Amino acid sequence: MYPPEIQSSMVQYPSQDGTQINASLSRPAAAGHYPGVVVIMEAFGLNDHIKDVARRFAAQGYIAVAPDMYTREGAPDPSNMDSVIQTMLSVPDTQAVADLDGAIVHIKRMPDSNGKVGAIGFCSGGRYTLILGCKSTNLDAAVDSAGGFILQEQHTPQRPVSPIEMIPTLSCPLLGLFGEEDPNPSPAHAARMQEELAKHGKTYEFRMYRNAGHAFFADYRPSYRAAAAQDMWHRVLVFYDQYLKA
Repeated sequence: MYPPEIQSSMVQYPSQDGTQINASLSRPAAAGHYPGVVVIMEAFGLNDHIKDVARRFAAQGYIAVAPDMYTREGAPDPSNMDSVIQTMLSVPDTQAVADLDGAIVHIKRMPDSNGKVGAIGFCSGGRYTLILGCKSTNLDAAVDSAGGFILQEQHTPQRPVSPIEMIPTLSCPLLGLFGEEDPNPSPAHAARMQEELAKHGKTYEFRMYRNAGHAFFADYRPSYRAAAAQDMWHRVLVFYDQYLKA
């Protein structure tokens, strides 16, 4: 249940190439100046859970936009993992960054925007959050929740560079949230990421949760871990208070 002062609807905004990207928008109804959050979906697509996360941010005083990263490709069958993975891997990183950067610009142009926008991504969306923070100069804070494939064994035309190699150009503070039982990213990969952030003098915070694995924040999946998810939500709000509301 959400208070009546929150408004939610499906909208479209232009990507850098002019494509109209479908998105779920949630925001406080009252006039004011609010920070923004781009909520980046998991591999399964723009589902009810991701829309709900956007509503949670709106309840905390944010303009939240959750883009449909499969606007061009069409949503895969969430019950068919082969279809999900095939669709996920077909999206070029350059396209994803352009679409997400378009969401940032869209929020910042809103009359009720305070001019600051963060991003948060889950699983494949966490990977996109890291890339976005390294490729866009419009982002003010990034939250990576269990972003996988930060170190790629193979590179493809769609994914030509491992995200960890982009860290030298990270332009905003980063909050990384991971589980010890996650195989992708593994604790070793998360530690390597932390080393790179420190090496290049980036502003970051890290939290590695015990008794938690991949997608521990997804309360509609068996992977959900309430204690880790609740602590994560608190840390995200404190992080955004510092960099988006201050």
